[in-house]
Amino acid sequence: MLDQPLTSKMLAEKDGGIGRITFNNPARHNAVSLEMWQALAAIIEDFNQDDAIRVIVLSGAGGKAFVSGADISEFKEKRNSAEAAAEYARISEAGRKALQETPKPTIAMIRGYCIGGGLGTAIACDLRIAAEGSKFGIPAAKLGLGYAYDGIKKLVDLVGPAFAREIFFTARQFTSDEALRMGLVNQVVPSDELEPYVENYCKTIAGNAPLTVKAAKAIVKEALKDEAHRNMALCEQLVKDCFASQDYTEGRTAFMEKRRPVFTGR
Repeated sequence: MLDQPLTSKMLAEKDGGIGRITFNNPARHNAVSLEMWQALAAIIEDFNQDDAIRVIVLSGAGGKAFVSGADISEFKEKRNSAEAAAEYARISEAGRKALQETPKPTIAMIRGYCIGGGLGTAIACDLRIAAEGSKFGIPAAKLGLGYAYDGIKKLVDLVGPAFAREIFFTARQFTSDEALRMGLVNQVVPSDELEPYVENYCKTIAGNAPLTVKAAKAIVKEALKDEAHRNMALCEQLVKDCFASQDYTEGRTAFMEKRRPVFTGR
C-alpha cells in the first residue's frame, strides 16, 4: 500500500483484484476537501502500480451520499486569493485527472446524493451503478458558477447535448430513473442489492483478460476524440499486444477445454 498514511477522509483497500476507494466524510455528505483530492491521486497511482488490481470501485461512506460536491467550508481559507484558487484548482484537477486517466476500469457505486462535483467524479469513472432513490444534479446555475469546457464536454459525450442542457439549465435534482433514461448511469438496482450487484460486476471484470479490458478502455477514449487527434497507432498496438499475449493463448485453450480461463495480464 501507500508509503505514507492517507487522510482518514479517504479510505483505500485492496480486495483480491478489486481496489476500493471510499470518500469518508459523511458528516458533510462526503464533500471533497483539498486533502481528499490529494489522497485520491495518491491512491490511484498506488493501484496503477499494482498488477493484481484489475478494477477500481469508488463509493461514499454513510449511506446518504456518494459525493455531494466540493467541501465549501474550506473555500474561505484555501481559495481566498487568485493564487490560492489557482493552486486549489490544480490539486483538485490532479485528483480528477488521476481517476480519469487510470488505465484500469473504474466503477462509481452510487447511493444517495451525487451532486455537482460528485457527479463530475462519477462521470470520470467508466461505469456508474446506482441504488434506487439516488439523486443527481449540477446546481451551478443556482450558485452563479461557471462550468469549464472539459466538464461540460464529458457530460455531453455521456448523455448528449439535449440532456446536458436540461441538467445545466434547470439545475434541479434528477431521480435515479431519470438518470438511467438519460444514460447518466449504466444500471439502477434496489438499494439493498447495490453492494452485491457491484461486487459481482467487479469480479466479472477482474476475471477477464486485463490487456483486452485495457485496450477497450483506451480505444473508447480515442474514439471520443476528434478524428484528427486520434492516436490510431496506439489503438493498433494495443490490439497487437492482446494477440501476442499469453492470455490470448490461455483464453483459447480454456475455451477448448471448457474451463474458466486464468488470466495474468501478460
